Amino acid sequence: MVKVFVVILNWNRPDDTVECLESINRLSVVGYQLSVVVVDNASSDDSIEKIQNDKLKFKIIENKENLGFAGGNNVGIKYAIKNGADYVMVLNNDTIVHPDLVLRIIEATKKHSNFGVASPKIYFEREFEFHKERYKKDDLGKVIWYAGGQIDWDNVYGKTRGVDEVDKGRYDEVEETDFATGTCMFLSRKALEKVGLFDEKYFMYYEDTDLSLRIKKAGFKVLYIPKAVVWHKVAQSSGIGSKLNDYFTTRNRLLFGMRYARLRTRFALYKESLRLLVTAREWQKRGILDFYFGRFGKGSWE
Repeated sequence: MVKVFVVILNWNRPDDTVECLESINRLSVVGYQLSVVVVDNASSDDSIEKIQNDKLKFKIIENKENLGFAGGNNVGIKYAIKNGADYVMVLNNDTIVHPDLVLRIIEATKKHSNFGVASPKIYFEREFEFHKERYKKDDLGKVIWYAGGQIDWDNVYGKTRGVDEVDKGRYDEVEETDFATGTCMFLSRKALEKVGLFDEKYFMYYEDTDLSLRIKKAGFKVLYIPKAVVWHKVAQSSGIGSKLNDYFTTRNRLLFGMRYARLRTRFALYKESLRLLVTAREWQKRGILDFYFGRFGKGSWE
């Protein structure tokens, strides 16, 4: 029987993690075996005590230091593979899953022998929409956050297709996409064994897009599966527009772009980075300097 492992990373947000685990506990488990691994990324609060629950069966792995999104999830992925996983689903702890999530992903991927990684349709969790005042009350919980990933190679930005749109059935076909999102990545063991895990140089941000590209370059498909659904409390850990966000997105955009973008775009990134060293915010400047000095992983982040 197919073995599916769900890997959830926790860092100082036990209430979100418990709510996510409760939704996983409602999954329809038919035709596959389900195991759940919670990796605590050296939380400084009482996360472990709050997460432990006799009603929910899962493995807890406690990291001694914060390894970031990439390193923390890699600990869980390695555990899953060591214990016979055929598929590993990396899932943000600030999500709620539909009961048929895994069933629908497995069903869709059976039609693709070279499947490597997939992400479901992801809605904003109700009341977590960026612009919730725009929507009718009945539309809350139906606003799209991810309906496939698109890479703007001219500017080296990844964006989620359909973001802020109320779901009207526009993105309801299984299709290949530029990248799967780390919010929910359903990974095949075959792809992981061929290309490796998340690159821990990133620490957080762009590691999912990097892994998606490596999987695609190795001949596997990156899929968007709309009948599988997740709700996301967007950016609960990092905070949109925060210093953390400034630092890692700035540094890692350079790392990603210099690896994968065409020569003309890489040159434009270089010129832009020099300009930003004068005009950007403090942590953006630090991110640029760390890129050029080769300080990756956690880098200068406090």
